Amino acid sequence: MVSRHVSTHINRSAADVYAYASNPVNLPAWAPGLLKSVERVDGQWVADSDMGRILLDWAPDNPFGVMDHHVTVPSGQTFYNPMRVTADGDGSEVVFSVHRQPEMTDEEFDRDCAAVRADLEALRDILEC
Repeated sequence: MVSRHVSTHINRSAADVYAYASNPVNLPAWAPGLLKSVERVDGQWVADSDMGRILLDWAPDNPFGVMDHHVTVPSGQTFYNPMRVTADGDGSEVVFSVHRQPEMTDEEFDRDCAAVRADLEALRDILEC
């Protein structure tokens, strides 16, 4: 599987970035193209998206900045998304590994990577206000 690591530097501590970004409730603010709303339903994160209702399974809180998560779309297909926040000087770096799916064209993969970059830049803009 081909992966591309998309990252951004944020002028906030890794602890601050992790506290905000690891809370699924905040996703619609910094990933609005993906999600409209997120709520906890029967112990599971459920989100409204352009694809319909999707399920989110986030890594448990941890001291390592790991925000890996699974996204299950309405078809039942599940996608694994590795994501990390690490200290970077006085700030932090957020890295999202975009996995190219077997059926994706080059253009679709580039479009997915660009969407992730825009989301990470939105996260940066929110946290640097």
